[in-house]
Amino acid sequence: MMTYYILIGGIALISWLVSSRLKSKFKKYSKVHLRNGMSGAEIAQKMLDDHGIRDVKVISTAGMLTDHYNPKNKTVNLSEGVYNQRNASAAAVAAHEVGHAVQHAQAYEWLTMRSKLVPVVSVTSGMSTWVVFGGLVLGAAAGVGLGFYIAVAGLIMMGFATLFSFITLPVEYDASNRALAWLKQKNVVSQEEYAGAEDALKWAARTYLVAALGALASLAYWAFQIFGGRD
Repeated sequence: MMTYYILIGGIALISWLVSSRLKSKFKKYSKVHLRNGMSGAEIAQKMLDDHGIRDVKVISTAGMLTDHYNPKNKTVNLSEGVYNQRNASAAAVAAHEVGHAVQHAQAYEWLTMRSKLVPVVSVTSGMSTWVVFGGLVLGAAAGVGLGFYIAVAGLIMMGFATLFSFITLPVEYDASNRALAWLKQKNVVSQEEYAGAEDALKWAARTYLVAALGALASLAYWAFQIFGGRD
């Protein structure tokens, strides 16, 4: 169990470092004001229009880095620091979230796959560790009895969450690639502004990479706990 806490602690530390770096990058590029004077909301709307998407709304949402695309009600939700701001960070985030809307409109396979997993993961992710641990307590380590099967069931639940994390990676990277390609092709930003947007999105993607690796490490640890003691 101590190994698990060390592992989770190490991953949490790396996640914190990457998150802190991401925030510092967005703060840095928020000082790079756009020469075209467009706000994040205006950039998002223009990208939607350029892709012929008419049924998605751009709205403001409270908080910092709370930006997201909601496929259920087809809304691009931009945080207060993005919606009204006119800088490289706002341009990057706004275009990235519209990238998800474009994926949705074009039925991007990885986004479709992730959406199908959402109902399963929303139910199983919060309880998987407890189910595994409960199974181990009931004797799963010995490989006998009901406890073993309970632990395996929990591991399968955990596996869905891990799979979800890895499927999220191509979805996020693709959205960033779509955003950067559009910003460049349409000359929405200058070369300096583009460099800032690209750097910011790279760090944002790394947060998802750390999360995926953390989920895989946790899955591997618990799998060893369940199967490691068996003959």
